[in-house]
Amino acid sequence: MERDLQVDEQELGHYRLKRLLGEGGFGQVYEAWDSKLQRTIAIKRLKPQLLSSRPENLLDEARLAASLRHPGFVRIFSIEGDAAHQSIIMEFVDGCTLREAGKRGPMSQDKVLDIVAQVADAMREAHAAQLIHGDIKPANLMLDASGKVRIMDFGLARKIDPQATESIAFDQTEGTIAYLAPELMMGSTLSPQSDVYALGVVMYELLTGTRPFSHLSGLALAAAHIQSSSDLWPFPAQTAPGVIALVRAMTARKVEDRLASMQAVQDAVLRQLNPASIPAEAGKGGRERAATLFGKKKVQIAMVLAALAIGVGGVLRSGVLNDWYQRNDPFFSEATAMQTGLTALRTFERPESLDLAVRSFSAILERDPNHAAAAAGLSFAYSFKQTSDQRDAAWLKRADASAQLAIKLNSQLALGYAAQATVRAGQRRLPEALSLADHALRLDPLNWFGLITKSNALTRSRRYGEAERTLRDAIKIYPADHVLQDLLGTLYFEQGQLKAAEEAFRRSIKLQPDTVTSYGNLSLALQRQNRMDESLQVLQQGLQVRPTGTLYTNLGNALFNRGDYVGAAEAFERAVAPPFATTSDYLRWANLGDTLRWIPGREEDSRKAYRQAIGILKPMLSDAPGDATFQSRMGLYGARLGERAAALEHTRRAVEMRPEDPNLRFRALMAYELLGERERALAELAAARQRGYPIHLINAEPDLIALRRDPRYFDSTTESDK
Repeated sequence: MERDLQVDEQELGHYRLKRLLGEGGFGQVYEAWDSKLQRTIAIKRLKPQLLSSRPENLLDEARLAASLRHPGFVRIFSIEGDAAHQSIIMEFVDGCTLREAGKRGPMSQDKVLDIVAQVADAMREAHAAQLIHGDIKPANLMLDASGKVRIMDFGLARKIDPQATESIAFDQTEGTIAYLAPELMMGSTLSPQSDVYALGVVMYELLTGTRPFSHLSGLALAAAHIQSSSDLWPFPAQTAPGVIALVRAMTARKVEDRLASMQAVQDAVLRQLNPASIPAEAGKGGRERAATLFGKKKVQIAMVLAALAIGVGGVLRSGVLNDWYQRNDPFFSEATAMQTGLTALRTFERPESLDLAVRSFSAILERDPNHAAAAAGLSFAYSFKQTSDQRDAAWLKRADASAQLAIKLNSQLALGYAAQATVRAGQRRLPEALSLADHALRLDPLNWFGLITKSNALTRSRRYGEAERTLRDAIKIYPADHVLQDLLGTLYFEQGQLKAAEEAFRRSIKLQPDTVTSYGNLSLALQRQNRMDESLQVLQQGLQVRPTGTLYTNLGNALFNRGDYVGAAEAFERAVAPPFATTSDYLRWANLGDTLRWIPGREEDSRKAYRQAIGILKPMLSDAPGDATFQSRMGLYGARLGERAAALEHTRRAVEMRPEDPNLRFRALMAYELLGERERALAELAAARQRGYPIHLINAEPDLIALRRDPRYFDSTTESDK
């Protein structure tokens, strides 16, 4: 957006400054009038403090850009001023940046392809001249009045360094980090492929209306680009598979997997625009040629849509216009929408992936209410929402209804039975979940959703041998799937096989570096092994990738076990506050209550947190009275609040239901000690240790201070370790 000058006009030699157009890291850009040549120009006034520290590097921008002759680059006319005050005189382009244009929402696929083709054509010439831009982003790409793209601001441009002796020091701003290739943030040198990566991110943003990891900034944003894979970036349902493949090829994390040149980008774009119309000399350039490859019908439709959007601009806004487009989009592909939704479900721990899945499947069902597979996919999306920070009991009800519809529409659809199995598992009806998962796998033995649901239900049913066989067989089918590795780690963790669990969680992270669930699970496995410093490092990595309520909960546990109660309370308070607050996670409130008890003046806040946890847990226990974990936790929270009779009864029931569970025996130990039942507490201490509960966690529990002073404490722990 243009801004007024502090005064109406300023003189700079024979240039009269008129408007401040923008400001960047190197200086301010003005519209100005050249009184000698009687023309409008643009002037970049370089910051004096930067000139004093690195004048040659800054002025190189002008010299490098001036050497380029392609019409896609903003022309440089001259450099004016003295050593203390320098200005670059350049062509004035009347238009708007892609950053400004992108604020209106996603662009049409063909428009995006045309823009990318133009940029690739211009950058192909720059690379041939051994020049790298280094800062391709929407703010540096201008659309002029005719729709031509002009590339601005060679702020980091430099000669290609064939011996790779110079690494890049990049601007620590969101606008730059968001488009930098991962290798640059790890100290590698600029290359043509780093420009390819940046253009790929721009292409993704124009197609979707948002950049990757738009919720992150700073070092967290950098970490996400370094650790993640664009294979899992979500796309609108109508995006053509070839276009998605092109973005992924341009933004491959590893340089060797990325498109090697802007020539390759240009050729790939032309194939997408019109495969049958690419002439043999397609690779030789042709910004104008790319524009002529649009089909006439698509252009006419795009003009109608654009006119409609302009004509009703005061009425149709954001969601309304998007809804209209979803229903009337002439390029909508049911198959693409289905594939997009299923791919998004494979990264179900990301809220944006689940939202994309819901949109994709809903778009299909709006057009075809009898689409069984879309109904099943929608059921999975709702079920997975129930396991996320967006959890709410209503999601599971909606998931149940969608799964029932899928099975009614097609009784032979494996996906429908797998969806119903996932719902039953969420309702803790594990025998039904297993039966439905088995039925899904009889219909389709390779069904990924059926395999993960069956293995999860077997683990939760404590049928560990069957669960491991199921997971091992599934991993043979899907060796690169991180979810299966995470489930395998959970299986080992539940059995106390902590080293094996750690290795599985690390494999999951290696396969998918931005899977924050695995960071959380790995941190717990490390805590159980009394490797607290490593656990905290893992949690910090996960929080840089994407903060979640689960990670903050794990961070609170790690800090609590180190005796940092103030830090733990802060972490737990974040876990129960927006945007992570849920109406169904009693554990987060209980953890907060446990911690606040030890901070002076927060006792009443602690009791409120326990009451919140009990309020969430009560209806869950009513629906599943046979759940030993619910009984155990209700007993412990009741003991915290001094509700003696209820606490004793819940604790007794829990131990009777599952006497071999070390976690239940530890909670029984805590409840009995809080209620003054020392003999019972000592018995549960021995039982917990015999079943493998870690002694360092027992020693870290503040509520057991008095118990640890009892001479029998040492006898109970050493006897159980024999």
